[in-house]
Amino acid sequence: MSALLRLVFQAQRKTGGLDLEAVEMALRAAMHRAGAATLTQLLRLEPPDEDHMEVPCSCGRTARFKEMRAKSFLSVLGTVEVRRPYYLCSHCSRGQHPVDGELGIAGLESSPGVRRMESMLGAEMPFVPACEPMKVLAGLEVPAKAIERAAESIGAEIARHDQLEIDRAKQLVLPIVIKQTIPKMYVLMDGVQIPVVASETEGRAGRIEGHRARTRECKLGAVFTQTSVDKEGRPIRDPDSTSFTGAVENADDFGYRIYTEAFRRGWEWATTKIVIGDGAAWIWNIADQHFPGAIQIVDLFHARQHLWDTAALLYPHDVAAKKRWTVPVQDLLDHGRTELLVEWLREIAAAHAGTQPGLEHEIVKQADYFETNTHRMRYPEFRNQGLFVGSGVIEAGCKSIVGVRFKQSGMFWTVRGANAIIALRCCRFNQRFEDFWAETRAA
Repeated sequence: MSALLRLVFQAQRKTGGLDLEAVEMALRAAMHRAGAATLTQLLRLEPPDEDHMEVPCSCGRTARFKEMRAKSFLSVLGTVEVRRPYYLCSHCSRGQHPVDGELGIAGLESSPGVRRMESMLGAEMPFVPACEPMKVLAGLEVPAKAIERAAESIGAEIARHDQLEIDRAKQLVLPIVIKQTIPKMYVLMDGVQIPVVASETEGRAGRIEGHRARTRECKLGAVFTQTSVDKEGRPIRDPDSTSFTGAVENADDFGYRIYTEAFRRGWEWATTKIVIGDGAAWIWNIADQHFPGAIQIVDLFHARQHLWDTAALLYPHDVAAKKRWTVPVQDLLDHGRTELLVEWLREIAAAHAGTQPGLEHEIVKQADYFETNTHRMRYPEFRNQGLFVGSGVIEAGCKSIVGVRFKQSGMFWTVRGANAIIALRCCRFNQRFEDFWAETRAA
């Protein structure tokens, strides 16, 4: 260190200036080298004494100390070496280094501190670009594959932890949630497509007839609370009350996932319970099964989009006509007069019978959509209760949690890898990562 300082001051005298960044980086590198050397010395363990010459083996017998062995691994200070006892079982010939498990490096090439950094970066950005901040910010050069392995491994562990809670929920073995005062609690659900490798869509029909599927749907759920409204009576979401959960899985499994998250948040203590979604049947099937009695609301903006889609069918090349047609029917929707809207759509469908191939059928489908969801479109009543009628929270989640990480150019995921990163991102967004990490390190 003193030699480095002498070089710095010599350079300063010659040039008359000081390159502070260069000095900072050089000092950090020197301190890392010194720290790595110190840590290596601390990890030069002594051979076991006579009372610790044997350890249990997984085969049920005992393994006996054979020799001291060294292993190098990457720490936050750089590469270090640990010298630890090696035990060998004469019955099954399986060897083990118990110290590796205590240090959190069993079967791994990096320390827990490095893997934590790698997982956090891997959760937020593509694995290859993540190498640069590891080098610039932490002073560590790691390959993209190491970041990928760490992020997916830790994400998979989070997913396994979540699955244990879901499995307990299926058996009605639920955690005790302390009684809370929750005026309103919302559950929102939506789906977003992510690109996957070809093997993950084998046998699946594509969204375009005659084409193979190229994506899989990630189902995402959000839970948040509401305590108040503003001066105009518009609802205000409680700050920092939103949590997310999601996975690429079928609707039945996702139903238990979102139910477990809602229960964890105190669903049973909410005075008013609300489920918001678009018109997808799987959402309302989950609402009926897992959230009976909750107020069901179709996202107003999604419903409006159905009207614009209908206008596009009627006036495909006339923008002004589309707007003229949509304004009055949207007014019916906004004022909760859905029955009249359905009647109007069916009359329009009948009037266009036989005029254009498929037009009548498409308009009837739109009429069926509004008729099926009439009880979920009582928007004046919902507003009078100070409730949200839009699903902006879950749509934002689909973009910020799934879209920005999974839908970048050239990305194709396996379901296993995608679900690991989804679990990791949700855990971090929900501010539960530090608790998870502490529990994992303590186990």
